[in-house]
Amino acid sequence: MSRWYYSNTIKGFLQDSSTTIVGQLSKNNEFSLETTQRDAWLEQIHILRNTLKTYQGTVYFEYTIPRMGRRVDVVVLIDAVVFVLEFKVGAKSFLNCDIDQVWDYALDLKNFHEASHGHHVAPILIATEAASSDITIGMSCKSDKAFDPVCCNGESLDVAISTALEFSDDGQIDSTTWASSRYCPTPTIIEAATALYNNHSVESISRSDAGAINLSRTSNTVAAIIKNAKANSRKTICFVTGVPGAGKTLVGLNIATTHYEISSDLYSVFLSGNGPLVNILREALVRDKVFREKKQGQKITKKEASSEVQMFIQNVHNFRDDCLFDMNKPPIEHVAIFDEAQRAWNKKQTADFMKRKKNRPNFSQSEPEFLISCLDRHPDWAVIVCLVGGGQEINTGEAGIGEWLHVLEKSFPEWNICLSSQITDNEYAAGQALEMLRGRTNVTYKDDLHLSVSMRSFRAENVSLLVKQILDKDVEQAAKTLKELDKYPIAITRELKTAKKWLKNHARGSERYGIVASSQAERLKPHAIDVKTPINPVNWFLNSKEDVRSSYYLEDVATEFHIQGLELDWTCVTWDADFRHATNGWIYRSFRGSKWTGIHKDDRKMYLKNAYRVLLTRARQGMVIVVPPGDNEDPTRLPEYYDPTFEYLQSIGFEVL
Repeated sequence: MSRWYYSNTIKGFLQDSSTTIVGQLSKNNEFSLETTQRDAWLEQIHILRNTLKTYQGTVYFEYTIPRMGRRVDVVVLIDAVVFVLEFKVGAKSFLNCDIDQVWDYALDLKNFHEASHGHHVAPILIATEAASSDITIGMSCKSDKAFDPVCCNGESLDVAISTALEFSDDGQIDSTTWASSRYCPTPTIIEAATALYNNHSVESISRSDAGAINLSRTSNTVAAIIKNAKANSRKTICFVTGVPGAGKTLVGLNIATTHYEISSDLYSVFLSGNGPLVNILREALVRDKVFREKKQGQKITKKEASSEVQMFIQNVHNFRDDCLFDMNKPPIEHVAIFDEAQRAWNKKQTADFMKRKKNRPNFSQSEPEFLISCLDRHPDWAVIVCLVGGGQEINTGEAGIGEWLHVLEKSFPEWNICLSSQITDNEYAAGQALEMLRGRTNVTYKDDLHLSVSMRSFRAENVSLLVKQILDKDVEQAAKTLKELDKYPIAITRELKTAKKWLKNHARGSERYGIVASSQAERLKPHAIDVKTPINPVNWFLNSKEDVRSSYYLEDVATEFHIQGLELDWTCVTWDADFRHATNGWIYRSFRGSKWTGIHKDDRKMYLKNAYRVLLTRARQGMVIVVPPGDNEDPTRLPEYYDPTFEYLQSIGFEVL
């Protein structure tokens, strides 16, 4: 299937009649054809006929951007420039959201379409009725050959194109090669969830390199496990491991959407105890559903759209509560995907919650044991898919993978267990629980259940390795890894104002940026950062630049609890005195009352270290780290609390702003 509705050489386009072109566009249009859309196409054709008659190249109407689930109005290849044209027919002004839209399209091609990597890409916004005084033709080009957006009307489009061509390299883009080139996107988890929910395959929205091959292989392996369990009436649990950003959640969402059919016993549910992640994904899917229905001329309320979405993605605590109503009845789902399974509650935490909040004083199971027991109620088959992150435990009462394995051995001997071959790594803290399984015959280890390549950052795959080396205080290896991240800028500074400017200078289009900090970073208040001020993660992650509640405004700050499992394009990590560098190891502190106090328990130290691991692995394209200078007049912010950390980061080789 073509990525476009209509394509031809410029010469062929000029020879085709408008009726022929619109007919081809209508034939390939997935939505019912509205009069407004037909009229818009006719106006675009008219403008392009007048503009392109002196050029040679190729024209593509309605070019698909799979990662974004949108279509570019027109892409034109002339000489060595890829022109991305977005028409606003009848518009008299240039809205910021429209400028971001055409810029996003251009950046998507520049970053993810292989044949566009080495060429100039020029985004042009055409407001057909705009006054000449509003037109901006001046060209400026980034180091990656991506032009800043140009705004023009229909009459000045020719000037915009000719001006861009003055900057271009000699030569001509081979249209055949360009059209058949691989499109290798790296979507955010929000984009991925939206695309998968709209029936795109995981292959169509992911890169085509080793990391994506690994992703598809893992998805296929889990699908085969589900198929085998159903065919042979077995109950199976499998554990998928992966480095931060490798796509564990993407695998889970892919499995959930593949088997999402209420009328079938393959009906599945995606579960997570990460409240912000659940709320953000739900809201994103609802907004997208309303947008798509509106585009097709249908009206649907957010309430109507959310009813189906809420069944697909659920908070694990809501799923648990539903299963408590009838302790003998199995849930409707035969397949349950548990995201961040290592964060499930242990017995003490679960029992305490059930006693306080659910009036069940006799409840005596850990969260893993109860969840397995729920799926075990099915008389025939069931599958649980546990997605496991290494070094991700950040809160008291999280049981870890050891608890899952312990209850399987103790209470569910008939369940088949499929384990990632990498679950033995100490980062997954399975430890002694694995030893208990040695004598069990229905245990299988599979290499394909491990995701080894981070796909969060399409600019650098070794960011998670660098962060691990930083936290392990391996300066020599960290410096070596940093040198390999030439396309992933990381800077350090002592001033938050400088960091904010850095973020805004690097972000283009609607690339999302924001400030993140540890939930224990309580002495950043003098810098207008209060981690105890409640934020709404949905607004922070999804709202536009014009909304003061969004991450773009650089006012509200997200902590590790808000951002785990999610990502931004660019982040500002603000580093407080709760986690300090020292020559003999990290110093762990908690702010109590009016002073810092030591943290002595190993689990709390681990949570704090993992909090910084989460914060430092959230950026897709680059980050700036702020280590404040401290204040000699404030005993809670003495420079000696901060200077060693900054000096340590500086010794690794980060750019200093």
